[in-house]
Order: sequence, then structure tokens, then C-alpha cells
Amino acid sequence: MNVAPNPEIPPDRRAELAYPAPIALHGAGVPSKKAWVLAGVLFILTFLSTTYAGMFYATGSADILFMVALVLTHPSALLLGLPFSFTFMAILLAHEMGHFLACRHYDIRCTPPFFIPLPISLVGTLGAFIRIQSPFQNRKALFDVGVSGPLAGFAFVLPSLVIGISASELVPRGNLQGALSFGEPLLFRFLGNVLVGYTPATHDMIAHPIAIAAWFGLLVTALNLLPIWQLDGGHIAYAMLGRMGQRRVSILATCLLVLVSFLGWPFPAYLLFSVLLLIFGARFRFYHPPTLFDHEDLGKRRVILGLLAFALLILCFTPVPFYFS
Repeated sequence: MNVAPNPEIPPDRRAELAYPAPIALHGAGVPSKKAWVLAGVLFILTFLSTTYAGMFYATGSADILFMVALVLTHPSALLLGLPFSFTFMAILLAHEMGHFLACRHYDIRCTPPFFIPLPISLVGTLGAFIRIQSPFQNRKALFDVGVSGPLAGFAFVLPSLVIGISASELVPRGNLQGALSFGEPLLFRFLGNVLVGYTPATHDMIAHPIAIAAWFGLLVTALNLLPIWQLDGGHIAYAMLGRMGQRRVSILATCLLVLVSFLGWPFPAYLLFSVLLLIFGARFRFYHPPTLFDHEDLGKRRVILGLLAFALLILCFTPVPFYFS
């Protein structure tokens, strides 16, 4: 069955309004028991896979077969991965619970946090997400749900950075050849200098697993704060800039992310991520879905908080996340 377009809707608004917004179910925002059971199973599986990943940072061994054999013969060896796993899982859980609690505050229906296990990888997971199942009432609700996740996660990242960097070891620069190295966000470099006197010109840092987990927390925070339609930063930008302003910023930010990816050539870390953002964005002509009452004023306090959130993006972002020294 075909439906003719409504002639009263301007052509440039049709793509935006065609975005599939779920039905609002007021008072029915509590997830089902089945959803919580699934979330619990995924959480346990992801905890195991991140613990296994943490063994790599605890032992320094990249031999996958050796690590598998070690776990099979001595399961207690998994305990070596707990400092990394506990830290990173706590950061991810805080991030998603920030979104979840903000949704509950506004009676927005959503799922529990679903973690995605990814065995035998750098972190053991593809992250976590909640699925929003009813539309946002207004721009304030959109802003609060969007900003709550990164801020809640960062509240766990910061103390983890302090603890992890303080427990890390400095060696003269150039002593680590052929090692996997991580780019250093401004905040990481600043705290490294303040806490242990780290200067990249003269030192290499053998990071403690807790510091590495916090580094990945910085990466998660930065990527989510990018002002691109599907991301937390896209929600914040829409609430602050409106429909057209957010669309322009999204396209610009995604194109810049593609260009930044090539700084890490031959390992363009952000390229696949940015291409996926372009594909999903193009599906809806790069429009963010509107809220039910889109013209409600955001208020000065939220605007200031939004600017601080984007300042946090600058502090957490690293143009080249991985390279071999």
C-alpha cells in the first residue's frame, strides 16, 4: 500500500518526520524481566571477555594460543585481568546507567544496558547501549539523556586515571621497540605529568592495566561526545543548535573524523566508525529525529553544561589512538 505525501509538510521536513519514532507509553518505562535477564547474561559474558583481554595488559604477552592454554590449564590466571575488567566495565556501566536513569526520570521507555562481548580483542567488548523506545518530550529531556551518559562515565574515568597513572612505570624513551602504543589525550598527558612527571619527549610509560582501562574510557567518552546525529553529542548539539544547526555540525564533524582517520595511516582507526556514521546518517538525510515539543527553550544552565561537555571532548580525544613504537 502506498501513501501519498502530505502536501502540508514542507519537502525538507519529510525526511526528518519520517524517522521511525516509537510510540510513547507513559508510565510504562520499566523494562521487562526478560530484558533484565538478557542484560544480565550479556553483562556476565562481557565481564569474562574483558577479563581475558585484561590478561594481555597484565602479562604483556600477545601470544593468543599461549593465553588460551594458560586459562584452560590454570583458570585462576583470569584474576590477572580483573583490574582492567573491573575498571572498564564500571566505566561503561556508569555511562549507560546515566542514560537509563535520565530516561526513567522523564518516563521515557528504554531497555536496560546491553553489553556486547567481543572475545579475543583489545578490550573484550564492543561497548554497551540502551535502546530508547519512546520519543523525547522536549529538548531538555533530549539534552539531559544525552549528556548524562558521558558525564556519569567520566566520573569513573577520572579517578581511574589518577590511580592507574600513579601505579604506572616510566622508562627512558626509546626502550620499548615494536610495542603497541596508545595515543595520549590532553587529559592523560596532563595527569601523567602532574602525578609521575611523565614527559613524552624523554619517557615512555608502561601503563598499569587500570590506566589502560581509563584510557579506553577516555576514548569512549570522546567518541560519544562527537556532535554527530546518532551519538550522545548529536543529541546535545540538536538540543543546543536546533534542527538545521545540528545537521550542519554533524556532516562537518563526520567529514573531519574521516580526514583525522588518515593521520594514523596505515591504521586509520576511526575510518570504519565514521563511514558507518555516514551510512546511517544518509538514511535519514542527516536529520536528527525531532522531539515532541521542539521549540521549548533549553535554558542557560544547560547551554553552559553543553559547552563544558564539548570541552571535555577536546580533553579526551586523541587523533591517533593506536600505533606501533
